[in-house]
Amino acid sequence: MSGAKQVLLAEPRSLCAGVRRAMAIIDLALEQHGAPIYVRKEIVHNHYVVREFQRRGVRFVDSEQEVPEGAVCVFSAHGVSPQVRRNADERGLDVLDATCPLVAKVHQEARRFARDGRTLLLVGHADHEEVEGTFGHAPDQTIIVETVADAEALDLPLDTPVAYLTQTTLSVDETKDIIAVLQRRFTDLRGPATDDICYASQNRQDGIRAIVDRCDLVLVVGSTNSSNSIRMVEVARRLGARAELVPDVTHFDPEWLVGATTVGVSAGASAPEILVDELVERLAELGHADVAVHRVATEDVVFSPPARLTGAADVP
Repeated sequence: MSGAKQVLLAEPRSLCAGVRRAMAIIDLALEQHGAPIYVRKEIVHNHYVVREFQRRGVRFVDSEQEVPEGAVCVFSAHGVSPQVRRNADERGLDVLDATCPLVAKVHQEARRFARDGRTLLLVGHADHEEVEGTFGHAPDQTIIVETVADAEALDLPLDTPVAYLTQTTLSVDETKDIIAVLQRRFTDLRGPATDDICYASQNRQDGIRAIVDRCDLVLVVGSTNSSNSIRMVEVARRLGARAELVPDVTHFDPEWLVGATTVGVSAGASAPEILVDELVERLAELGHADVAVHRVATEDVVFSPPARLTGAADVP
């Protein structure tokens, strides 16, 4: 590609409505209860966000069993299983649920399909917290399907009553391939009424697709444990681009710019815009000072925190 060195910013990028809601819940909890408050797992998968909350007195724990009895405990945006909720009740924890409403929708679907007696085929990554939480709603009826090969290898009769659900932060293209196998293999297959992959993941992947042909290098701001950020990098690479995940500007390698005139930049749904700003400033220092924006969608979704924190009606 020729011309002046340029940064092409994809929009939408950075924080989605579910992440904003989760962060607002912690802000309000700190304001109303004071530190410390406890959060089960990382509130969202971003190291910068977690560090900032730790600095303000938030304590992140791996299990609700680590929270002192009666203390304020926030469930992360990724959701939890019913067993976690029971454990919290037994310990008398003051629970604030930051589960993304789109994840809660998947939980509701899991319960409905389980009540219908269907085997649940949960498309997602087995070690991801969201999948662990969804699995826990019908553990005796759920099989996790991570790949096309897993879908092909399912040892179930073709007329088995089955239903599929998906992790909300997957690659749209890869998920379609897995679902196509399930549709071919089973005659009694049901799926969610609407796509489980969240609007924010879709929009950010679409943003990558829209700019990739114009870029010599694509940079995605996001933490190494952020599923939706990793999927964005994979989308770019699948389309033939050089692409790198950048947790923050200290992880940026100037050598990546060799041979690059236009650099595409986006950010995962859990990465704050400040991390994008710092990366863009660094790129400007290295000669990529011309910044253009390419927008593929406008996001106006808002998910409100629980009514008990805001005093308002508890409507997403």
